[in-house]
Amino acid sequence: MNADLGARLTEIDARIADAARSAGRDVASISRIVVTKFHPPELVKELYDLDVRDVGENRQQELSEKSSALAHLSGLRWHFVGQAQTNKARAIRSAATVMHSLDRMKLANALDSAAEPDSLPLDVLLQVNLTSDTGRGGVAPENLLALAEHAAAKVSLRVRGVMAVAPLEEQPARAFERLRGYADIVRSVVPDAEWISAGMSADFADAIAMGATHLRIGSAITGLRPQHG
Repeated sequence: MNADLGARLTEIDARIADAARSAGRDVASISRIVVTKFHPPELVKELYDLDVRDVGENRQQELSEKSSALAHLSGLRWHFVGQAQTNKARAIRSAATVMHSLDRMKLANALDSAAEPDSLPLDVLLQVNLTSDTGRGGVAPENLLALAEHAAAKVSLRVRGVMAVAPLEEQPARAFERLRGYADIVRSVVPDAEWISAGMSADFADAIAMGATHLRIGSAITGLRPQHG
């Protein structure tokens, strides 16, 4: 067991608790997802032994390989947090518990079509682009309502809320405040869609202050990523 891994996890959880207290929130209402990009399945097993149950991946191939290798770990929940191509929908759906990055109708259609007849609905979050760069992942805010209505009509999808990445050129708190407003738009369509996936290693305290329910934290817990490619 990597002692440093346990120490980093403990430190981040303490900081999450501090941020929740500062925001007047119950820390139990916040889920911490450990993003394990480029790390081997062995690290996920170490996290599991430290009582981590929510793990995130942003590449479909890695998600599929790790979830298959660790299928014997009861209660482990896989979160897909990266951009998705429609031709990866079936693979993502078969491996992920939650899809955080639904950002267009075509992808909603693909995820819905990939459902098996007896499969449970897939929890999805609608990713919103908080920048003016149309090349970034996420639906444009002005198209969020239409996407929410489209996804909510898919029986095999369960819209749980919104997700976003804070722009580098803006204070995270301001960006996450806008996201909180966009969450209200989704709730006008799906009243119980109360999840807000926001906040990463550098800005999760700001996200918590603005109502984030799901944090996506990578290197602050896992340590430096292995060299890749």
